[in-house]
Amino acid sequence: MANEQDLLSTEIVNRGIESSGPNAGSLTFSVRVRRRLPDFLQSVNLKYVKLGYHYLINHAICLATVPLLVLVFSAEVGSLSREELWRKLWEDARYDLASVLSFLAVFVFTLSVYFMSRPRSIYLIDFSCFRPSDDFKVSKEEFVELARKSGKFDEGSLEFQKRILHSSGIGDETYIPKSVIASAGNCATMKEGRTEASAVMFGALDELFEKTRIRPKDVGVLVVNCSIFNPTPSLSAMIINHYKMRGNILSYNLGGMGCSAGVIAIDLARDMLQSNPSNYAVVVSTEVVGYNWYQGRDRSMLIPNCFFRMGCSAVLLSNRRRDYYRAKYRLEHIVRTHKGADDRSFRCVYQEEDEQGFKGLKVSKDLMEIGGEALKANITTLGPLVLPFSEQLLFFATLVWRQFFSSSSSSSGGGVLNAKKPYIPDYKQAFEHFCVHAASKDVLNELQRNLELSESNMEASRMTLHRFGNTSSSSIWYQLAYLEAKDRVKSGDRIWQLAFGSGFKCNSLVWRSMRRNRKPTRTPWLDSIDRYPVQF
Repeated sequence: MANEQDLLSTEIVNRGIESSGPNAGSLTFSVRVRRRLPDFLQSVNLKYVKLGYHYLINHAICLATVPLLVLVFSAEVGSLSREELWRKLWEDARYDLASVLSFLAVFVFTLSVYFMSRPRSIYLIDFSCFRPSDDFKVSKEEFVELARKSGKFDEGSLEFQKRILHSSGIGDETYIPKSVIASAGNCATMKEGRTEASAVMFGALDELFEKTRIRPKDVGVLVVNCSIFNPTPSLSAMIINHYKMRGNILSYNLGGMGCSAGVIAIDLARDMLQSNPSNYAVVVSTEVVGYNWYQGRDRSMLIPNCFFRMGCSAVLLSNRRRDYYRAKYRLEHIVRTHKGADDRSFRCVYQEEDEQGFKGLKVSKDLMEIGGEALKANITTLGPLVLPFSEQLLFFATLVWRQFFSSSSSSSGGGVLNAKKPYIPDYKQAFEHFCVHAASKDVLNELQRNLELSESNMEASRMTLHRFGNTSSSSIWYQLAYLEAKDRVKSGDRIWQLAFGSGFKCNSLVWRSMRRNRKPTRTPWLDSIDRYPVQF
């Protein structure tokens, strides 16, 4: 476990001119202490490296043996001239026809079994992200003023939310259900939840079906994830009822899985497509913000109010080979990490009632540290699957050096060897684009520092946080929409989508662009992309 001081960062904050008291008329300052992500790349757990290489070997063993067989066959054939080769083949076919036919039958059978047992490629045809109407747009100042007028918060809670918003990285054009804080009554009802869920889900799906020209009845698999709001009938049933989908559709509804549930939903859809050939799958990722809006005084439960905003994404996947030419992306890897066996990780984001009986999400002060451990495990497993061989070699060499020589150096008093840090892999060599879950400004800052990413690498995440806030599991899709709106995704580019959430979970998606994705005509960034990036 990291030293407690290493997990803290300090910041001097200008509080302005004091209006009263003994220091009236003079500038005052305060020191803000925050917890931050640990340097997880400096303390790598060897078992996660082994797990990554295990995945790599399992997928690569067939590809490694085929070139070897081809090499042996080529060496044998290369020793013969053209006339000798032809004469040998003709004589074999003439005098041993049964052997030749048997060989051809075995060859065709083996080739057929290989291609039939080989997992089908999963293609992303297109996706859409819902943008609410301007009626739901609320600036930071309006947010605080509406909260004040609702009468649900005391002055201390209002001031706390104001400070959080000021340093959150969220802009003045995010969307929330105004009725949640504009009304003095309880608006976190099933009726309000269904209204919000219908608006965001149907808005995203209408756009998706229009862009792809796919009929709802053509969809064979439907996966919906929403962590907080889980009504009966389910959200997936709401979609099936609204679009009158077919009766044999395979539908799934994921609840309570946090902001990383979007990756889990893609993983489930992939498994369903692998067992159901020539099919379409739709994945809907959203969060119903209003249903879990907290109106009490517990500050750890007020934090989600300040960050979470309305949003939804809808993704169309296909395993049909004829969709190769129209697909935008091909799914390369999914790596999921779950730390729920640890009690601290399990309770770091916890839904419960406060002392007044108000329901909300309680965010632990250990969230940064716990998140860092989950991220470390995830990217260490992902590394062998995506990093170039040169990066893997340097990383593995320094890891082995520390594993075998650090203990001997410490026993002999060798401080230099013991202090040697492992080589930090350069993930910029594995990916052209990064879509890191836009949780908060502080989390993005720490991720950038630990992964040694540039401002350009973090641009999509920061701008999504500024424009749309934390839209939970759909956040990584707003970021990919940003990259497309900026016309930056070219053929062959690799995209890393990284998300984390309650449980505690950290999940990664890796896509490869099938073609150059030019600026789309339908995008949530349509009227604002020219203003970005902005400095904040």
